[in-house]
Amino acid sequence: MSKLNRRTFIQSAALSTAALATPRILQAETERSTWKPLKDKLRLGFIGVGLRGQDHVMEALLRPDCEVLAIADPDPVMVTACLKTIESKGKNKPKVYGNGNFDYLNLLNDKNIDAVVIASPWEWHTQQAVAAMKAGKYVAMEVSGGFSLDECWELVRTHESTGTHLMFMENVCYRRDVMAILQIVREGLMGELIHLEGGYEHDLRGVKFNDGITPYDSGVEYGEKGFSEAKWRTKHSVHRNGDLYPTHGVGPLAMYAHINRGNRFVYLTSMGSKSRGLHNYIVEHPKGGPNHPNAQVEFHLGDVVTTQIKCANGETILLTHDTSLPRPYSLGFRVQGSKGIWMDVNSSIHIEGKSKRHAWEPAQAWLDQYDHPLWKRYGKEAEGAGHGGMDYFVFQHFVESAKRNQAPQIDVYDAATWLAITPLSEASIATGSTPQSFPDFTRGRWTERKPNFAFTNEF
Repeated sequence: MSKLNRRTFIQSAALSTAALATPRILQAETERSTWKPLKDKLRLGFIGVGLRGQDHVMEALLRPDCEVLAIADPDPVMVTACLKTIESKGKNKPKVYGNGNFDYLNLLNDKNIDAVVIASPWEWHTQQAVAAMKAGKYVAMEVSGGFSLDECWELVRTHESTGTHLMFMENVCYRRDVMAILQIVREGLMGELIHLEGGYEHDLRGVKFNDGITPYDSGVEYGEKGFSEAKWRTKHSVHRNGDLYPTHGVGPLAMYAHINRGNRFVYLTSMGSKSRGLHNYIVEHPKGGPNHPNAQVEFHLGDVVTTQIKCANGETILLTHDTSLPRPYSLGFRVQGSKGIWMDVNSSIHIEGKSKRHAWEPAQAWLDQYDHPLWKRYGKEAEGAGHGGMDYFVFQHFVESAKRNQAPQIDVYDAATWLAITPLSEASIATGSTPQSFPDFTRGRWTERKPNFAFTNEF
């Protein structure tokens, strides 16, 4: 779909109030229909404009209700690329904060900026989000794994003390098949949820290593000699062993299981396999070899890290982190209840009483029948966005929530809980796969909070 059509549609979409969700789903949340826009245009600052940050900038450029006022990034290559994109769309040049790692603090002092999007390297997320909330900016924070439980609490406490909102930008919650299964679960066709699986199963060897010129499969360098994520992401595989990137898998599962909204994670145990994939990649790459300096690096990250989570309501969740071996991409979703099961790896489903006994059937007909109202309404527009349209939905919800200064549906408590999986998994592996307890970041309010994710065809 053309970008012109996307902009035209977005301008008119807010005027439509047609509801496509079933009465049962609409009944669960009615307060959203009373939202009143507080801002006609959201004035944005972007902290981190690497490849992922530029995706978000592009989404903002396509919207008549967004203005890109400022960008902050110490990498002049990425700043230049971002400015060229902005110029190509005929937009005004934003203020640039590129004077070192902490120039973003000067961006936050700009009183004209309403909200910020944080897409910097993982280790910067929390301190930048905390500073932004203290500056009164509505925050959209990109996903990652956390480093400590202390930082997770810092996010929660800063939100609670300032009243400033944070949205965790987990786009997979908006994947089309994931949202169709959400409808199926809510309609009771799966019965009572029993077990769920997901993860990040993605060959990232060409992302973690390159020659500093192009991002994929172009060398075996990392750190200062690498390009884009190889500059910073690879060092986590060197020094850490745990589920470093849990949110793509756990985000949708948490929404299915009502985590922080009538349910919570209680504890986890994790195990890591031996580490061979990254070393072998360096040795076998044409630009590497056994004598290459990076062939002497010891990588602590297990090639496959598995984490089991026990929920307060009795469900079990299995997460898999698998980024160092040759494999096709998959998030490995499995949703299993007392009446049925769905698995995305073979796009198959079985619903007791409706599917042939003991037989899988293709899931697509079910996914089409239970296509989520948001996708029915905005699917054509999402075709122009990244990650199969998911980026459109996650950015749309952020903008609409920030314009109204409303709590987002993927909020700071979700961020803290999902981020916590990483340090807890590291601690479990380091202590012989011992159970590690989850803090209750809601301080007991999970028993009263109601499920609120995507109950209507509105954002």
